[in-house]
Amino acid sequence: MLPKQISLFSFAFLLFWLSSSYVFAENEDSVYKERKALFQKMEALSQIPWYYFAAIDNYERNKKPSSEEEQVISVEFDEDSWYGIGNYTQNADIHIIKLFDGIGQDGNGDGIASLDEDEDIMYTLAMLLLDEGPTSDDIKVALWKHYKRDLTVKSIMNTARVFEKFNEINLTNRDFPVDINYNYSYRNTWGDRRGYGGLRIHEGTDIFADYGTPIKSTTYGVVEMMGWNRFGGWRIGIRDIYNIYHYYAHMSGFNEDIKVGTIVQPGDILGSVGSSGYGPPGTSGKFPPHLHYGMYKDDGYKEWSFDPYPYLRKWERMARNNR
Repeated sequence: MLPKQISLFSFAFLLFWLSSSYVFAENEDSVYKERKALFQKMEALSQIPWYYFAAIDNYERNKKPSSEEEQVISVEFDEDSWYGIGNYTQNADIHIIKLFDGIGQDGNGDGIASLDEDEDIMYTLAMLLLDEGPTSDDIKVALWKHYKRDLTVKSIMNTARVFEKFNEINLTNRDFPVDINYNYSYRNTWGDRRGYGGLRIHEGTDIFADYGTPIKSTTYGVVEMMGWNRFGGWRIGIRDIYNIYHYYAHMSGFNEDIKVGTIVQPGDILGSVGSSGYGPPGTSGKFPPHLHYGMYKDDGYKEWSFDPYPYLRKWERMARNNR
């Protein structure tokens, strides 16, 4: 009798897990749809393309600690700017806010500018952007005035290009950085000591493979840097839509279709495995062929390296399941 009870319990648990996964996926999809609908409404009201709102919101979301509960909209304004200096009672009536030179705007037509209403927040953002104008260059100026940081402006503008190209904000596919149909091996080498160019830590994972093994983009993003670096040899840097910089080094060459500014997606071929680096342009063969893959997070103030190994393991499983 006991084995039958265990079997029934296992079956019930499986049904619960499957239904929970379906509900989670459905809820996640619903959030993305709600976001995009709001961005498109702001486009209709302001004539600023929806993907700029999406890119700003996405940038703000990915500045926050992952422990924070995810909201529909992540754009925020401080209370003094919103209500106006001197509006001590934080009266949200749009006429009172205007009287105190606050920036808060009414996006849903109720006469109130609330920091708890997504429509009010996004409409206020739209009006701030329109203070400079509706063109791409105008938006860059508005972003710089708000963030006063070139990397932030570049990240948001590039993310907007990605959203525009794919006409989608739910871009969660990933791929492994070397073609899994070839022989390769790797282990966690992040934080190991390196001596060339001075004592330093290894800011990435080395994936060993034969010369010519295809190297692929792991994510959606824009090529931000490519060329020679004396440490990394022939290398490519890609900034993704999650404020993360992906660094591919020691390549033997690049895909001729890849240039600085190219929009990429998971699986796009970037080049091939080599052993370039540790010297002037053209230096090669000082170590076995491999791809050095690094990841760097930007929080809006600084950028730092973090361990890519757990992500590589996950993306490797995804790539194998998709074969």
